[in-house]
Amino acid sequence: MNNNFYTGFFKSDHLSEKDKYLFSKKSPKYKFNIIGAGMIGQEHIMVTMLEGRAGINGIFDLSEDSINNTCRFFREEYPDEKELKVYDTLENACHDPEVDGLIICTPNFTHIDIVKEAVKSGKHILLEKPMATTLGDAWEIKEMAKDYQSVFQIGLQYRHKPIYTEAIHEMLERKSAGDIKSISIVEHRVPFLDKVNQWNKFTEYSGGTFIEKCCHYFDLLNLFAQSKPEKVYATGGMDVNYKDFEYEGNKSNIIDNAMVNILYENGIKTQFNLCMFAPMFYEEIMVCGDKGRLKAYENENFLPLNHNNSYLEILSGEDGAAKTTNPCYPTVIQESGHSGGTYYEHKHFIDNMEGNHKPTASVEEGFWSIVVGEAAEHSIKTGEVISINKMLEQDIYSKV
Repeated sequence: MNNNFYTGFFKSDHLSEKDKYLFSKKSPKYKFNIIGAGMIGQEHIMVTMLEGRAGINGIFDLSEDSINNTCRFFREEYPDEKELKVYDTLENACHDPEVDGLIICTPNFTHIDIVKEAVKSGKHILLEKPMATTLGDAWEIKEMAKDYQSVFQIGLQYRHKPIYTEAIHEMLERKSAGDIKSISIVEHRVPFLDKVNQWNKFTEYSGGTFIEKCCHYFDLLNLFAQSKPEKVYATGGMDVNYKDFEYEGNKSNIIDNAMVNILYENGIKTQFNLCMFAPMFYEEIMVCGDKGRLKAYENENFLPLNHNNSYLEILSGEDGAAKTTNPCYPTVIQESGHSGGTYYEHKHFIDNMEGNHKPTASVEEGFWSIVVGEAAEHSIKTGEVISINKMLEQDIYSKV
C-alpha cells in the first residue's frame, strides 16, 4: 500500500503520529540524487516522493538559478523533509556512498560525459531521453551499459502513459487485432517550451527535433513493430516556429513539422506525423492488424468543453467483440507528469532495483530510438531514403 498516494486525496494533520496507520509515513528504503535540477528534474523529484519507496538526497546542476529554484520548490512542497544536499561537483554527486540511484536530467548534449562518470559509481541509473544527441554517442553509452551490473534505464516514459500501456496490452499480449501490419502515430502540439540557455532550439545541443522530442514515438513504433527498422524516408522543415529566433547570436535550426515513413525488417509499415505549431497537445496511435484495428488518443485542447482526454477503441469486425474505453490513472498520478508515465517509470525502476522485473526502456531500445531519429534527420537533409544498415555501417560499424 502506497501511503503517499492516499495522502494526495485525504488530509491527516488533525491526527497525532500514534493515531496514524493508513497515513503513517514510512521511511524510504532508497536515496536518489538528481543530476540536473530543471523542470524535468523537479518532475522526477515529485514522482519519487509520490511513489514513496525512495527519497531525494541531493541535486547537482551548473545553474545557480536552477539550484535555488529547485531547493525552494522542495522546501515548499515537502516542508517536513530534510533540506536537499547541493553538490559542488558531478563526481561528488555520483559517488556519494549514501545514495542508491542517479537520475540524470541534464540537457541532451551533456549526457555522454555525465554517463561516463555515473557508470564508475556502479549505482542504479535512470537516464532521461534522449540518451544522446548523436548516433556515435548513443552507441558509446550502449557499449558502456552492456555489462553494467545495476539497473540502467532510459527515460522513455511515453510507453507508460495509459493509452499506450493499454494499447501494448491489447496488441502485443491479447493480439486483439491479429498480426500487426501497419502503425501510425500523430503528435500535434505547441512549440518547444523555454529551457535554460534555450538549448532545445538548436540541433547542436538537442540532437534535433526528431531526437529530442520524437524519440518517444520512434521508441513506440519500434516496440509495436517488434522488429528493427530497415528503411526511413522523411520530409519536414522549419516553417513556423522560431524562424527569427536568435540566442547569443545563434539562429534556431530545428524543424517544427514532418512526415516520417519507416519500413521494418518484418515488413510492418509505419508513419509518424508531427506538427509543433498546433494549439493543443494531441497524440494518436492507430494500429492495423489482419483481424482488426486499434485507435487511441490523448487530447488537451485548452477548451472549456466537457470531453474525454483519452480514448481507445478496438474494432474487430466478425473476428471479435469491439471495445471503447477511456484509459486513465488516478488523478494524483495522472497529474504528476506525462499523464502518469513518469510515475510508473519510477515505480518500475525501483521494482527492477529490487529484482522484481518490470518491462522498461532498456539502453538497447533507447539506442534504436536514436537510430530512427538520426535516419529521419539524414533523410530530410538529403531527400533520400535512408538504409539503416548502410547508415550504421558508415557511422558506427566501420569505426569500431
